Amino acid sequence: MAPYPEDLPRWREAARIASKARELGMRRTVTGARRRDVAEAIESFIRDAGAEPAFPANLSRNDEAAHYTPSSDDEAVFEVGDLVKVDVGAHLDGAIADTADTVEVGGTHRHENLVRAARDAVRAGIAQVRPGVSVDEIGRAIAEAIRARGLKPVVDLSGHSIERYLLHAGKTIPNVPGHGDATLVEGEVIAIEPFATNGMGSIGNGPFGNIVRFRRDPGPSDPVLARLYGRFRTLPFTSRWADAPEEREALRRARRTLQAYPVFVERAHGLVAQAEHTVLVAATGAEVLSAPTDE
Repeated sequence: MAPYPEDLPRWREAARIASKARELGMRRTVTGARRRDVAEAIESFIRDAGAEPAFPANLSRNDEAAHYTPSSDDEAVFEVGDLVKVDVGAHLDGAIADTADTVEVGGTHRHENLVRAARDAVRAGIAQVRPGVSVDEIGRAIAEAIRARGLKPVVDLSGHSIERYLLHAGKTIPNVPGHGDATLVEGEVIAIEPFATNGMGSIGNGPFGNIVRFRRDPGPSDPVLARLYGRFRTLPFTSRWADAPEEREALRRARRTLQAYPVFVERAHGLVAQAEHTVLVAATGAEVLSAPTDE
């Protein structure tokens, strides 16, 4: 048994905030809304609630599966029929919650089967969670739920374990069987994160998604860069959050220290839907930390 997080109430609170931020983002993702405004509303909500974004609000559209956040000069707006993945993270002193859902802009319901497939899949994956279960069983349940709706799971994206200040902590929670032999341990925090598509079920790298992270501590030689590392550690962030000109210049100087995230694009340009929850592996099964709340 892995130790439960000593500060488990903090993880629960981070997840409660992330859940409410996700729902806010879904409500704001409407026809004519500017993408940058929606991202900043999500991030501001998290900060106003006493947490910090664990990564920039991801608002990936249509064949974009993940890793797009608007730049500071993005003037694009959402259009009727856009299929938008609202992927949100919040942390309290490194206790991270990661959650997502998909909204079809304009309520046209053309892609309702795809959205439901992702939601079915996250529920099916969560239903398998218990100490000692193989992650392969979770992947099998996710894939079966998506295929039951005549769609394909995205095979090369996955969920992941989460540790303090580590969004992807090393253990993979696959979305198809045959891609992992690890087992879950009581006390772990994991993200279950299925993606469903009407395309070929695989992703490739697209353009830069305006998201970076520090690969390592840059050290004290550059005080501005050291201050930015102190703020973000190894969590993903965006230049939208570097407010001062000297911070933006420091990031330009530090390109070798930074990992850049490309947008993940479905290889056949099929549409992609996503659903995700952060889950505690408890003695009796799954505690869904990021479940919707009416509070």
